[in-house]
Amino acid sequence: MKLGDLFDYGVPEGAGAIDITGLTADSRKVKPGFLFAALKGVAAHGRDFVEQAKANGAVAVLSAGDLGFDPGIAEVVTKEPRRDFALAASAFYVRRPRTIVAVTGTNGKSSTVDFLRQIWTHAGKRAASLGTLGAIGPNGVVDLGHTTPDPAAMHESLSTLSDQGVTHVAMEASSHGLEQHRVVGVTFAAGAFTNLTQDHLDYHLDMASYRDAKLKLWELVRVGGPAVINADAADADLFERAAKQNELDVVLCGWRAPREHALKIVEILPRPNAQTMVLLWDGKEHKVELPLIGEFQALNAVCAAALALATGEALEAVLAGMAKLKPVKGRMEHIGQSKSGGHVFVDYAHTPDGLDVLLRAARPHAPGRIIAVFGCGGDRDSDKRPKMGAIAARQADIVIVTDDNPRSEDPAAIRAQILKAAPNATEIGDRAQAIREAVAMLKAGDALMIAGKGHETGQIIKGVTHPFSDQDIARAALES
Repeated sequence: MKLGDLFDYGVPEGAGAIDITGLTADSRKVKPGFLFAALKGVAAHGRDFVEQAKANGAVAVLSAGDLGFDPGIAEVVTKEPRRDFALAASAFYVRRPRTIVAVTGTNGKSSTVDFLRQIWTHAGKRAASLGTLGAIGPNGVVDLGHTTPDPAAMHESLSTLSDQGVTHVAMEASSHGLEQHRVVGVTFAAGAFTNLTQDHLDYHLDMASYRDAKLKLWELVRVGGPAVINADAADADLFERAAKQNELDVVLCGWRAPREHALKIVEILPRPNAQTMVLLWDGKEHKVELPLIGEFQALNAVCAAALALATGEALEAVLAGMAKLKPVKGRMEHIGQSKSGGHVFVDYAHTPDGLDVLLRAARPHAPGRIIAVFGCGGDRDSDKRPKMGAIAARQADIVIVTDDNPRSEDPAAIRAQILKAAPNATEIGDRAQAIREAVAMLKAGDALMIAGKGHETGQIIKGVTHPFSDQDIARAALES
């Protein structure tokens, strides 16, 4: 495309006819003919990488006019470069699936979009999901690097999925992605809100700013489109009012959902490896055998089902899809059973609320003890560390505090902050050793919950990512 076709303003005189073959905000991904977006980030500024982008073939650069030097190539200057970069990416990658929905919230996004993909697929749709777990579609999985990838990567992924015949996409919309305009340029057929609890305060600074970032989703849903809201979330009323102000059709789901225009949970009966649910939709009750454990998994499945119903799927197909759901990698993932009869699970819970929900969800399925293994990430909100320690001490019978991704921080200092609120916990810094010792403790009826890293396949220590998988370590421990 021509440079002048990608931006409404800010293109230098005579530069509008420059051919643009691609666009990116990552100088390492620049190829000949690309536009490089020199955006200001949290840790670095894109202007520091303009020379690298030029060396790789960039023919234009987008900025806020804050480079401080002449880049030597066409410079597009706009007031909101992040937003304008997203709009340019949307104009460049014009093909996309016809039905795209977005899910926001602190916890449950990954499971909800994956469950929705599964339900759509069971109903005969060519479906995909985008988010923390990557782009998952009929042709396999592609790692995207972020929960909500940068606009160029996201729009390129949507275009690729469209070329593969995908018609329905469910994607995660993180607070960072919404605040940084990464999803601008997409008009969503529907949106959903799962919950709002403490997370990412190292970036948003306070809960009000974090909440405001999440609320931006409603501005991107088509007028009159469904806004599915977890009625059990503490902020449900606020998100419902905001959705109505944006002229959206609110559909509540969960225990506290009303009996009309909602998908209401009437009853849940936990079983060792599943749960029986009774749901109310359109005035009638329906029983579903959900092959997942944990109440929060049931809530995620119900949110996904409500989105499927709100976007036109038949009730019978949705219920049949729910009965065939498979757990999401690293989300209450059952790893195996020990010879003694204890069960091992891996989950991504890395916030106070996430850990609380995980451990409470395990209790109905564990007649024996709950053993919790977890840590906290470095260079992130430190306020949540003692909170998570207190929650583990309260909800689990045995607590082992270990390392998560310490990043640049001292791992022992992170563990000490957790242990202040969990003085009776065992401290084992080596995560692999912590998992092995926890597995060795298992007795009949016990449940071991390994929390914090979920689907991740590496551990970040002093800037280096070392190969590491909770699942692989746990399976090896079970086998031995």
